[in-house]
Amino acid sequence: MKKKVFVLGLGLIGASLCRAIKGSNVTLYGWDHSAETRKIAEEVQLVDHLVSGIEEASQMDVILLAVPVQVSLDYLQQLATLPLKETVLVSDTGSTKAAIMTAAKELPFTFIGGHPMAGSHKSGVKAGNPNLFEEAYYILTNDHESDRVAELMELLEPTRAKFVLMEAKNHDEIVGVLSHLPHIVAAGLVQTSDELNQKHPRASQLAAGGFRDITRIASSDPKMWTDILLTNQEIMLSLLEEWQSSMETLKTQLARNDEEAIYRFFAQAKQTRDQLPKKRQGTIPAFYDLYVDIPDISGAVAKVTTALSQADISIINLKIQETREDIFGVLELSFKNQTDLEKGQALIQAENFHCWIRS
Repeated sequence: MKKKVFVLGLGLIGASLCRAIKGSNVTLYGWDHSAETRKIAEEVQLVDHLVSGIEEASQMDVILLAVPVQVSLDYLQQLATLPLKETVLVSDTGSTKAAIMTAAKELPFTFIGGHPMAGSHKSGVKAGNPNLFEEAYYILTNDHESDRVAELMELLEPTRAKFVLMEAKNHDEIVGVLSHLPHIVAAGLVQTSDELNQKHPRASQLAAGGFRDITRIASSDPKMWTDILLTNQEIMLSLLEEWQSSMETLKTQLARNDEEAIYRFFAQAKQTRDQLPKKRQGTIPAFYDLYVDIPDISGAVAKVTTALSQADISIINLKIQETREDIFGVLELSFKNQTDLEKGQALIQAENFHCWIRS
């Protein structure tokens, strides 16, 4: 008998989960608070049944909350008031785990936390991608020692994710350093550049190259990141203090002209950065970008895109960077995955264009 699986929240993550598990041994139900999202989900037949609200959860075998953590906390309290099946299994996809696992301790049903570490340049139900989680780490937090982890992993197996069991606090500390703090730093850099642009309008043009790359994650959803910080508050306050202390130390070294200490700061950072695994899904989604030198001649861009199109390679984003004032422009192409990126690079090089991948 097919399990009834209810996905609450049909944005990027929820829609991608639906597309991944639909057609397996489940009957898929879905709902989203947005009427527009529900309309699109119905048009594209994202789920087998689009229900009228959270009250429909009473008949479900599995409930997946694909919404921000604070919304999940509200939904869990609502679910606790409903006559759910005694055997129901509930999980979430939130980016922080400690707060929700603490709340789950008081709930009258089995809850296992989840966090698929995957994302996309795009958002919303239309961006749903069945391959979004492929080879990505999918963290499961089972602090309450449920014996149903294998059941949840079997349900999520069509995502082709790599499952990792971890305690909620450890998860939040790790993603705090590797994801949350970098997003704060990127946002702060962008704010600083905005102040610079007020004084020097030319700065925005110069920022289109490397600066744009290192601050790319600052384009993330501000509502989502407000939710993440507030649900990981204690750890983030500690990390921010450590970061500020590190920057104060560097500031002092610079004021003292301490060349050796400044060198050590950059050398240690380089050594650590060079040892990081390449092109694997981590806490921050990988970007599959190719940069192409485009001479100022008619049809150059079309030649590149035609070569990719004829090879049936999809481009998910295309931009022209105006970072140099010589005869070349820089065409930035974004691909879905590493395989398409490497194929695209080979094809474009065969057309005698110089292109490169930033490491």
